[in-house]
Amino acid sequence: MPQLMKRLFPSLREIGKEFILNGPMHQKEYLVNGRLKPWNGPVQEVLSPVLISDGGSAAPFPLGSYPLMTEKESLEVLEAAEQAYDNGRGEWPTMSVEERIRHMETFVFKMTDKRQEIVRLLMWEIGKTLADSEKEFDRTVEYIRDTIGALKELDRNSSRFIIEQGIMGQIRRAPLGVVLCMGPFNYPLNETFTTLIPALIMGNVVIFKPPKLGVLLHYPLLEAFRDAFPAGVINTVYGDGQAVVGPLMKSGRINVLAFIGTSRVADILKHQHPRPHRLRCVLGLEAKNPAIILPDAAIDLAVNEAVLGTLSFNGQRCTALKILFVHRMVSDEFLKKFSQKVSSLSMGVPWENGVQITPLPEQGKPAYLLDLIRDAESLGARVINEHGATVNGSFFFPAVVFPVDSRMKLYHEEQFGPLIPVVVFDDIQEPIAYMVQSNYGQQVSLFGNDPQQIARLIDPLVNQVCRVNINSQCQRGPDTFPFTGRKDSAEGTLSVSDALRVFTIRTLVAAKTSPENKGLIKEILRGNQSAFLNTDFIF
Repeated sequence: MPQLMKRLFPSLREIGKEFILNGPMHQKEYLVNGRLKPWNGPVQEVLSPVLISDGGSAAPFPLGSYPLMTEKESLEVLEAAEQAYDNGRGEWPTMSVEERIRHMETFVFKMTDKRQEIVRLLMWEIGKTLADSEKEFDRTVEYIRDTIGALKELDRNSSRFIIEQGIMGQIRRAPLGVVLCMGPFNYPLNETFTTLIPALIMGNVVIFKPPKLGVLLHYPLLEAFRDAFPAGVINTVYGDGQAVVGPLMKSGRINVLAFIGTSRVADILKHQHPRPHRLRCVLGLEAKNPAIILPDAAIDLAVNEAVLGTLSFNGQRCTALKILFVHRMVSDEFLKKFSQKVSSLSMGVPWENGVQITPLPEQGKPAYLLDLIRDAESLGARVINEHGATVNGSFFFPAVVFPVDSRMKLYHEEQFGPLIPVVVFDDIQEPIAYMVQSNYGQQVSLFGNDPQQIARLIDPLVNQVCRVNINSQCQRGPDTFPFTGRKDSAEGTLSVSDALRVFTIRTLVAAKTSPENKGLIKEILRGNQSAFLNTDFIF
């Protein structure tokens, strides 16, 4: 392991040409009101978590920089968004669904041209493997296309009139206004777009702030946004959240907050809004998803799924398995096989073939993880896998910590990294009590083969979490499935179809079924004079 750790940091000449960036990317413009406006103010330097060796030592590789905007520019962007929405009277919110779809199709066509560049930046900016970076890009494109398909179906279902009690009406979904969209660093493209895209296509206007880590990879898409959508429909802000997001929220002019991050930050943002009853929130927050390994579980299957669930992208996923509850009857076998599997994982830079453990992008994360281990060790736990918690620069080799109990910080805190606490239980009520008392309620994974016991667990657990996974790891997809959480884990539901609803409100046009009203509405429909009131069928 010490020798491997020394070889983790390549020199530039050792990196394949297909993975080298074309020089530093210094972003000196931002998108506002349909144009890329030059920025001449202060900037934030971006350093890669991938360290580059110069022979004797290794140092973070400089990737470029992005603007550190101020309240002035933030409010300028807000003004542009409000002007484009124009209290619901703007070109975009009054545009027909078919026309908005055409604009989105133009964007996704232009986006696909940037695939290679964005994949490279995903690897260099956040340390995501080549395979996972390609998957994130491709899945995002697929998500946009699925969203377009879902909107067509929604519009087809809304194209008819309903007649009840002498009143005829047409019910459709209308936009909410100005959406502030903020995504996470771990899926800076995909999870950001799972809110941004449905918000846009439903007629809202968007102010987009990239996550603190993973900013530059959005830069190649600014021209596509500019060219695909009317002026002011999508605008960008960059910089410290207090400087640029605080003024937006305090203005009271944000109608929807779409935020994926921590509940602490979400609470701050919500409380800054002076008219909270006018603010709709779509939030994806923390989770501490447990796996419960029952006595009759298929151990090899449970081990394989638990390794994937705990350590895919270094465990930096809200849907990751963050704590394992293992029945005492199978704990020895499970821990032996699980620890061996974890210790066999390959570690290296993101583009290495077959690499599984990559650099951590958050500064200070290895130190935080070591602090959790020290706390657990002081209370009787230990790292049980070979080389666990070995650290070199931005690399942290995964650590399995056992036995963990409720006295330890690792039992309660979402570690969001390659650190796996294992708890042994004798009574199934122990993990259930953990979930009841937890602040989080996203998902759980159950491993077992007794139909009666699994059935008895499903019924209470669906009232604690929003997804129960049987003999499989926790995950978000498929994107057609609802994705949400209870307690401090989420607010609002996201899926391809749910997202179209969460960024809109049901609105209807109604009239009494008098001959005069029937004639009036028929004339509007025949002349195709309204984007809302129509019976067009989108194929």
